[in-house]
Amino acid sequence: MASKRDYYEVLGVGKSATADEIKKAYRKLALKWHPDKWTDASEKEKKEAEEKFIEAAEAYDVLSDSDKRAKYDQFGHNMGPQGFPGGGFGGAGFDINDIFSHFGDIFGGHFGGEWGGATGGRRSARKPTRRGSDLRIKVKLTLQEIATGISKTLKIPTQVKCEYCKGTGAKDGTAFTTCSTCHGTGVITQVQQSIFGAMQSQSICPNCGGEGKTITQNCEHCNGNGTEHKEQLVSFNIPAGVADGMTLTIKGKGNAPRHGGVNGDLIVVVEEIKHAELIRDGNDIIYNLMLDLPTAIMGGSVEVPTLNGRARLNIAAGTQPGKVLRMRGKGLPSTEGRGSGDELVNVMVYIPEKADDNIKAAVESLKKSENIKPSESTIQRLFSKLKHIFE
Repeated sequence: MASKRDYYEVLGVGKSATADEIKKAYRKLALKWHPDKWTDASEKEKKEAEEKFIEAAEAYDVLSDSDKRAKYDQFGHNMGPQGFPGGGFGGAGFDINDIFSHFGDIFGGHFGGEWGGATGGRRSARKPTRRGSDLRIKVKLTLQEIATGISKTLKIPTQVKCEYCKGTGAKDGTAFTTCSTCHGTGVITQVQQSIFGAMQSQSICPNCGGEGKTITQNCEHCNGNGTEHKEQLVSFNIPAGVADGMTLTIKGKGNAPRHGGVNGDLIVVVEEIKHAELIRDGNDIIYNLMLDLPTAIMGGSVEVPTLNGRARLNIAAGTQPGKVLRMRGKGLPSTEGRGSGDELVNVMVYIPEKADDNIKAAVESLKKSENIKPSESTIQRLFSKLKHIFE
């Protein structure tokens, strides 16, 4: 399929659907498009059914998980480069047998093995691919680094494939014997009743894990684990605009599994370092500007911090406390490539806590001015603004 459909549309549910409604909708679609119900169809129809089956499973994988669902509701299918912040089956490389195994709990075990055809045929068991565990690290970023994006190269302690036994766990990679349970086939055959009738299925041999052989003598270097501890350099790019708590998945940079297989992933968690002067609000940046009274009254030019250094900002005469000045495009970029936020300068006016003789004299002279006291219309306008803030 060239482009992904909306996951809610795939399952036929609304965005406010409950977990039970999502599960029920997925069960209905899985039964409808299960490949074993299309064994007598044309090759084109079989392919379409398989695509629909995988599409429904991918939608359920995301919408049934509260964290994935929240990210999907925010970002949609646009998850950014390198799988950021995450995805469903589409980015994981699952196939139909993975789906059968992954969702066995939904169908009371009916999807828990390798399925045969509804007419009594058999689908051969596929040797499972061992997968190493994921690693999780935190990367601290300043607002300036978040604004531009950054490349990182880190030393990560990981479990890597043992070079002496080539990851097998057996001495010299050759100390094996034929499995006595499956007699070297790697599978065992069973016949079971299911919602589709009698099914003959093959499952992976529990004794040898599908290898067809067992270790007779462990590798002395790794004690039979097939892995050893090493530090490896990992380089990756963090895109601009990320937020605290977002994750970046780097495929294959996690731990190697015991006795061979596919490495796990490296999960990079973003931790945002608070700025000394600037406050983040989504993609906008907030700065609280404290004006002196003369500048607030007469206007002038002030210097304010931004993500790109300091900048001059013109203050109009008569600027009131609470006024927000907007510096467009001075915020953080969107991870979806939809422009940048703004810097919002919140104006406050400093009133001296202690008045010396000069200040007292100046204030006394101001009392004589008619403009020093707010008019009724000005008071109403200010109160209206305050009311709007607290509504």
